[in-house]
Amino acid sequence: MSVTSTQKQAGFTPRKLYFVLAIAEACTWTLLITGLILKATVGIEPSLLTTIGGLHGFVFITYGATSILIAFNQRWGFWVGLLAVITAILPYATIPFELVQAKRGALEGQWRFEATDDPRDKKPLDRLFRWFLKHPLLLILVIVIAIVVVFSTLLILGPPGGR
Repeated sequence: MSVTSTQKQAGFTPRKLYFVLAIAEACTWTLLITGLILKATVGIEPSLLTTIGGLHGFVFITYGATSILIAFNQRWGFWVGLLAVITAILPYATIPFELVQAKRGALEGQWRFEATDDPRDKKPLDRLFRWFLKHPLLLILVIVIAIVVVFSTLLILGPPGGR
């Protein structure tokens, strides 16, 4: 019996990736909120809060990029994909969103490596998506570059609310 690329990837499903990043995003919210409380009450070192804010920002952007990737793979549609990204703005909203999507079955299945009879699989964007899935290191590199560009741009613009 041959092993397909989908079977090889069984341990690294869209659901698992999304779950990990939803939790990570919520954890960095906890760090950020705790840091802000400590700043207001005991006056922690400002550079520590800057570091926590940077970590949260990086995970926030990573969660957003992953939400787009998962939304495309799972064919959620534009509005559900947008809602997935928006949940990162609200503290801890990523977890209930992930739970609802999992309950709906919207996170089930593997990565779409192969075309199916679905007419959407014939579209150029779907073909490009499958090509990237078959070249995961390149896909990861492109996503990391996009995250770094967005993160760097936001660092140049400064923290929310100014300095």
